[in-house]
Amino acid sequence: MKKKILISTGGSGGHVIPAKTIYDHLKNNFEVIISTDLRGLNYLDVEKHKIFEIDTPKLNKSILLPYRILKVFFLTLKSLLLFKKQKIEILISTGGYMSLPLCFAAKIFGIKIFLLEPNMVIGRANKFFLNFCEKIICYSNNIIKFPNKYKNKIVISNPLIRNKYYKKNSKENIDKVFTLMIVGGSQGAKIFDEIIHESIVKISQTNPIKIIHQTNKKNIDFLRNFYLENKIENMVFDFDQNLDQLLNQSDLCITRAGASSLAEIAILNIPFIAIPLPSSKDNHQFENAKYYKDKDCCWIIDQMSFDKEKFEFLLLNLLKNKDDFFKKKKNLENLNYQNTWNNVNENLLKIINEN
Repeated sequence: MKKKILISTGGSGGHVIPAKTIYDHLKNNFEVIISTDLRGLNYLDVEKHKIFEIDTPKLNKSILLPYRILKVFFLTLKSLLLFKKQKIEILISTGGYMSLPLCFAAKIFGIKIFLLEPNMVIGRANKFFLNFCEKIICYSNNIIKFPNKYKNKIVISNPLIRNKYYKKNSKENIDKVFTLMIVGGSQGAKIFDEIIHESIVKISQTNPIKIIHQTNKKNIDFLRNFYLENKIENMVFDFDQNLDQLLNQSDLCITRAGASSLAEIAILNIPFIAIPLPSSKDNHQFENAKYYKDKDCCWIIDQMSFDKEKFEFLLLNLLKNKDDFFKKKKNLENLNYQNTWNNVNENLLKIINEN
């Protein structure tokens, strides 16, 4: 009989996408189920995944904090019942406040806990449960704010990337119309939706360019008409399950710096300009981008001191002198040459089966 594993996730795609990837890696060797909060349900397929809802509230400071703590207590009881009924033997947590009741319940039952930390700064929930876990899966040994006494629990994995992202497009667009992809996220952001497009127009006046732009729904018509009025070939959309196919059409990407997003862009060997979210906890998006910048794979722009002229100069320089662009592309190839689906799969199975 196969061992039963529960993967705890929820919240943003940054938590749920790695959970789905782990599910796909383990489903042939284990019986795997997923728990998530309401937000995480938006990223999951109820027909493909066996899902249980554990809708953990954020424990941020507010007048509702006592109520939220009480809710976590009752959700821990719900998790205990879930573990008992489903006969769970292993818990894998992708981090975040969503994991609290499940990790508490797993500790009470003595269930093995594995943590995943894809960011370059350890998350607060993961840090809290380090004492309880068997191992924590990271992409680097140099995780910021990681307690030294638990470093023996780190096991290294290549970034967890969805299988479809390993299918690279061999077409070299760079010698044709240079295609720039802007990934602002499905919710969009002011700097992606209200500032960058103005610089794109200026660049397009001297350099042929095509734009693929992800934005929020309310901005689609405006941006599409804006690009058309300025005679820029474009594709504007709010969300696409086949983002990998659009990335494969791109030469350069402008993006936030979530760990999963950067890993998926990097595996496709697409140099990128990262604009980390300034409000990300512990500035982890900047540290995620810095990991790639230190390996000369990308450029970083600080949103708080964004300078349109410097940004336009960077893009113009890239288009006129592509040596730096190709250097970063080659560095990405070198960085990812061992990151294959099979290698990650074998390593993940080894981590779980050895403990």
